[in-house]
Amino acid sequence: MSNQSDHVRVHHLRCEYLVNPLGIDERAPRLSWSIESHRRGARQVAYRVRVASEPEKLTADEIDFWDSGRVETDRTTHIVYAGRPLRSRDACHWCVEVWDEAGNIVRSAPALWTMGLLEASDWSAGWIAADPEIIRRDPEAIAPTLTEPGTPALFRKEFAVPSAIKRATLYASARGLIELRANGRRVGEDVFAPEWTDYDKRIHYRTYDVTKLLASGANAVAAILGDGWWSGYVGWQQTRARYGSLENSLLAQLEVELENGERLAVGTDDTWTCHTGPILRSDFMMGESCDGRRERHGWDRAKFGDRDWLPARRVAAPAARLVAQRSEPVRIVETIAPVSVNEVRPGVFIYDLGQNIAGWVRLRVKAPTGTRVRLRHGERLTRDGALYTENLRRATATDVYICKGGEAEIWEPRFTFHGFQYVELTGLPAAPEKEAVTGCVVRSATSAAGQFECSHTGVNRLWLNGLWSQRDNFLSVPTDCPQRDERLGWMGDAQVFLRTASYNMDVAAFFTKWMIDVEDAQTADGIFPDTAPRLREGENFIGLDGLGGAAGWADAGIIVPWTIWRVYGDTRIIERHWKAMTAWLDWIERHNPDGLRVNELGNNYGDWLCIPSDTTFRTHSPMKNLLATACWADDAAKMARMARELGRVAEARRFQEMFERVRAAFQKEFLREDGRLTVETQTAYLLALAFDLLPATARARAAERLVENIRGLDWHLSTGFIGVSHLNPQLTLAGRADVAYRLLLREDYPSWLYPVKHGATTIWERWNGWTAEDGFFDPQMNSFNHYSLGSVGEWLFRHITGIELDPDVAGFQRFVLRPFLGKGLDFVRARYRTMHGEIASEWKRTGDKLAWTIHIPTNTTARVHVPSEPGTDVTEGGAPVEKADGLRVTGRDGRFLVCDAVSGTYDFASTWKE
Repeated sequence: MSNQSDHVRVHHLRCEYLVNPLGIDERAPRLSWSIESHRRGARQVAYRVRVASEPEKLTADEIDFWDSGRVETDRTTHIVYAGRPLRSRDACHWCVEVWDEAGNIVRSAPALWTMGLLEASDWSAGWIAADPEIIRRDPEAIAPTLTEPGTPALFRKEFAVPSAIKRATLYASARGLIELRANGRRVGEDVFAPEWTDYDKRIHYRTYDVTKLLASGANAVAAILGDGWWSGYVGWQQTRARYGSLENSLLAQLEVELENGERLAVGTDDTWTCHTGPILRSDFMMGESCDGRRERHGWDRAKFGDRDWLPARRVAAPAARLVAQRSEPVRIVETIAPVSVNEVRPGVFIYDLGQNIAGWVRLRVKAPTGTRVRLRHGERLTRDGALYTENLRRATATDVYICKGGEAEIWEPRFTFHGFQYVELTGLPAAPEKEAVTGCVVRSATSAAGQFECSHTGVNRLWLNGLWSQRDNFLSVPTDCPQRDERLGWMGDAQVFLRTASYNMDVAAFFTKWMIDVEDAQTADGIFPDTAPRLREGENFIGLDGLGGAAGWADAGIIVPWTIWRVYGDTRIIERHWKAMTAWLDWIERHNPDGLRVNELGNNYGDWLCIPSDTTFRTHSPMKNLLATACWADDAAKMARMARELGRVAEARRFQEMFERVRAAFQKEFLREDGRLTVETQTAYLLALAFDLLPATARARAAERLVENIRGLDWHLSTGFIGVSHLNPQLTLAGRADVAYRLLLREDYPSWLYPVKHGATTIWERWNGWTAEDGFFDPQMNSFNHYSLGSVGEWLFRHITGIELDPDVAGFQRFVLRPFLGKGLDFVRARYRTMHGEIASEWKRTGDKLAWTIHIPTNTTARVHVPSEPGTDVTEGGAPVEKADGLRVTGRDGRFLVCDAVSGTYDFASTWKE
């Protein structure tokens, strides 16, 4: 037995889905890792996890937190920490040893997580706010009102460190948004911290290692405090102070451990001082105004003269719990240079980034003192080349910078973001350079998971558009759009796109956080909201009063935990939300005793923005009742399956019986004797097929009627938000992949490629965008960055490339590879990084010859369906497939040869005819 293997690598160590997270408050965190080898069939047979308080103790094998010992298993994900009870501030250095099937022992590099402040008593700092007098003393500062954003405040504190520092940690939270600074440098890379929650239930805090920012001697810690979700405009009703207050407040606690063992704490209190700064006003939707001449140079450093600053004011602590953030922070993830700049009118310059993004502009200018530069943002241009802003509604999306003058200046906003591709720049005395504008892409920093490419440039752009809409809308919560006065966490949008989202990015931590928001927004009697986090206006909660319980939207409260479990093998998320999910189905059942969901339907969006569009709220229609009943049945089926996974036998039986009862009611109400549905829409048939609501004898007829409907519309789709995600998958599974391909490749309205043909770089909210092809145009409802209709991305990965979950096993440790070929694509290439490693699938057709290369990650297995004509030869690596190492042929399924495969890379060749 060797101590090290050249053939196996243990890497990608994660704690609660995150890499080296700081300040978590999960008392039994789960650890995961991946192993990698080029050897076919390589696998883990045992592991040993070790956790210690110091990295040196790992090396010396002096394990003081947890030593799992050798555990005989191939599991590499969600290993629950089982060592000594974790305490506040613990630094947990860990590594894992793996035994492979050849007897090699491989050790990972060390990783780290730290514990946050687990008890309320750990917080010695107090909440502070700016003294309103700073506004009265500053003639240019603006006091916040219900209709006007106020001036962000600056806070600072100087302190001395008597000797060398071993470790320094800063814990911080706010009602509002903060940018933290220490000794003239920014703390961390986060923006918009702490992130959006229901501030009446919980408030995030963030943890930062600031050891390298401090030194012995004089030091300073500082913060800028802005509005954000707490007191700024949120939602479409131009309302501020959703959570009851316009007063922003700050909490910060710096803890310094010295080399000599002494500890020093500096917390927010009334010894901190406050003032106004260069930012005159700032709001997510309205934009930010900054006067560079007002910069207070050195304000965030020690030995700054702050005699004219006022003491901060102590304020009451919130009743809500302080909790560590569970998801990746919002950050600037990339920058984009403009592709063009045009002077559309004298002094009016339009920059085109070539890509619709969420974020802001980094401005580089050199202009006289007092020059007022204005930046307006929009997604499209009007026909005469001007900036189109009508669809922004009340969001002004305008930033203003007043120049200091002298040398070149670089400025970017701090507490706002916009959805835009085009930037209108005005106010400069001379024509700006192209480099004056740089787009900063801002989003939750989830890591990439999938990559898709094929022979059709339009389909490539379609997938990329979906990816960009995900990037632009996954900002703390899954919002509907980043540009107009809305930006809410619409649950219907999120649930239909979630499977696509999981192929594009690693969204496990992101949705783990958001599911907490969803449960926080649930009513006492079990109604899930339509949007989360919840918003309050007076005594009413937007999201609960009139915006809750809608079919297809509120059902996300079950669909999200189900999907995270299926994709990531995570049972904890369904365990933690079990009571909430059960309460939702109990509520539906109480109000709909006959098994048809026709009562208490909330806003009843139906198949939102289907064709023809029905956006009437609070009305009954056969289609909406069918959709609501179908969603109820699917919820019950999912709950039964999850109950079986958790070993909840009685509840599994109960929910299975609920499914059968609703299914029977569905058939009685909506299924005709001839096998057709009483509601003749594409989505009606899709839901009936996808949710197994039809008797086996009626499924083929339903699929035929679906195709007949599509044919009757000249081979066009007519689905809305709910139906679209099921359209191509259900056609494919029903044996009509040819129709799915035909829909994919249409370029005329309505189709996925229609927006691509019209220059879209993100997914449009409506099939027609703003072209009014269907005779309907509403500038209030034409977001150009709305991911819902991009849920076809799921089909691209699942069925075109063939990367699919095993029907019986969650989490991709065992999975299916089964590509469906069709006219119009000659090659397809995809990669998808799972919790266990990267799956790859690439096929190419040359005449009747098919070449297909796949990669199965180490420590996983796959059921492989090789496209091939019956009676023709299939080879792997140039030899008959029956002789291939690592493969076992199990039979044939129509035009697929079926094999079981161990990990490794395989090259298949077969015959496939159109």
